This record gives sequence, structure tokens and C-alpha cells, in this order.
Amino acid sequence: MSAQATVAILGASGYAGGELIRLIDDHPNFGVAHLGAHSQAGATLATVHPHLGGGDRVLGTLDPDTIPDVDLVFLALPHGASADPAMALAGRGARIVDLGSDFRLDNADRYREAYGVDHPYPSELGQWAYGLPELFRDTIAGADRVAAPGCYPTSAILALAPLVASGSVDPRGIKVDSVSGVSGAGRAAKANLTFGAVDEGVVAYGVLTHRHRPEMEQGIAQATGVEPTIVFTPHLVPMQRGILSTCYATASPAVTTTSVREVLAKAYAEAPFVEVIDQPPQTRWVVGSNRCLLAAWVDERTSTVIVMAAEDNLLKGAAGQAVQCANLMFGLEETQGLPMSGWMP
Repeated sequence: MSAQATVAILGASGYAGGELIRLIDDHPNFGVAHLGAHSQAGATLATVHPHLGGGDRVLGTLDPDTIPDVDLVFLALPHGASADPAMALAGRGARIVDLGSDFRLDNADRYREAYGVDHPYPSELGQWAYGLPELFRDTIAGADRVAAPGCYPTSAILALAPLVASGSVDPRGIKVDSVSGVSGAGRAAKANLTFGAVDEGVVAYGVLTHRHRPEMEQGIAQATGVEPTIVFTPHLVPMQRGILSTCYATASPAVTTTSVREVLAKAYAEAPFVEVIDQPPQTRWVVGSNRCLLAAWVDERTSTVIVMAAEDNLLKGAAGQAVQCANLMFGLEETQGLPMSGWMP
């Protein structure tokens, strides 16, 4: 493509929205045409994101009638807030990448299991491409509507799908134990996310009920043709950004540390943002980048495969992955405009 594609970002005042602005402002092929927000509509960008350039830009509303005709829309909205604007904007011909959870799941029953309510547009479920480029690149490239994965499922699916597909692990009873920085909970003020509530502590939440578990199972099944069962326990830790997921699965006979690393390395040999390493990855190595670092071992004593995945929840887990999908949708190199290196050693 030669001319810049025009972009609207709805949810521009949030953490993921701010990262989208930062990425699109520096992208050679996309240009921001509209920034939409809810409670911050009418405020300048500098009011909500003082670290970004172009701070005199004024945030508009989320009302589809106020959004100009654009080529691409990013929806960086809370759960349940994407569906209505998505339907209104899709009818105007814009390509859409939804960073929220409204269109990730493939059927009404799975959506109800995850969220406890019925979907407002159940016929749309299964119609949006699942936006994990490393596993669904061709589908994303041909799509006008993409549902970007959740941050936790991104890490778990990348870690586990190749091992399930190769028969290296038993897909039943997989355990995923994840820790996340506080930014993963969003920017809204909540008592349990204040400094005094989070600092000097680690807390598990959503035990047995977290909505990302059905998404993990669905993503692995779509990538492999094998339906897994997963136990997922997320934890909130006192850091701003990053996710580290440690996954445990029963090893198949004759599987070794060498063989599982080879399976992962082969699966992601052409994936520029996924790297298989031979030591436990740290979140600080990926913060600020769109990378996901994987490492794997086999505990022969217990016949257990251990796979770790580290990512920046706001980039590979949200805004960066959304831009990666948009690059594919517009026929660009998927690395275009995305950071390959982290901020910290």
C-alpha cells in the first residue's frame, strides 16, 4: 500500500489505547484520524497520556455517528462495550480489530460459560478471525474483522498449541499458572488495585472462574484439532507490566527436553516475535516489545512438561498484537511499526 490508511482508536484514554496511539503515531502506513473515549471525551490527549506527543489532540466520543469514515478501527474498550460500535462501524466498510473480548469466542454456549450472560449478537460469534498471527496468519490476512486474543490466552496458547499438535503432551488436565502486572486490570480506579492494596503482596483471583480459560481451550482446539482441558489460575503481582505463564502438562512417552524445545522452535521458525530460549524468561526482557519468549523442560521424574511464556501484556497481549494483525490485514510486513526489543536488561 502506498498512501496511509486512516485509523480510529476507540478507548483511547485507557492503557491499551495509549499504546495504540504510540504505535500508530510512529507507523509508516497508518495515521490516526479519530481518538474516541467515554468519560474523557472532550479532554486533550495530554490530559490522559502526557507521555505521548501531539498532546493538543482532543478526544472525541465513542458515538459511531461522530466518527469519520476511516479504513481501520481499533476497539480498545472494556468487556461488553465493543459489540454495538463494532456492528455500527462494520456496516460502513471499515476493517476492525477488537482488542476486547466481545467476539473472541466461537459460539453462544462458550460465551455464556465464560461471561455468564448471553451475547447481544450471537450470530457474530465464530465470524471474526482469531487474532493470534503465529497460528492463524492466513485467516487474519483475509479478514475484515479480527478479534485479538486476551493477554493470558496469548501466552498459554503460544506455549501449548505446538506441543498438543505434535502429541508431545496429554491435552487433558493441563495446568496454567500465570502472574500479571497491574496494568492488565485496566485503568479504571478500583480499591483492590490501589498501591496500598497491591504493593508487597501477590494474590490469586478468578480461581476456577476466570473468563480466559474457555478462550485458552478454544484457541488450542482451533490450532490443533484437539480439545484440551485446562485448569487456569491467574495472579496479580506488584509490577506495572508483563505476564509470565508457567504451563504444566503430562509428557507423552519418550518426550525429552530436547524434543519439546525442537517442537517449539520448528513451530515458530517463521514467527518474528516468538523466540525459544533455554533459560527461564523474565518479564523485564519483553516489556516494551511485541515479543513472546518461550522456554521448556521435561521433568522425567514426574513425566511433566513445563513451558514458560513471557510477554508484555499491553503489547503482545494487547496493542502490539492488534497492530500485528492490522499489518496482515493490509498486506504489510507483520513487523511493521512494532518494537522488537524490550526496555530493560
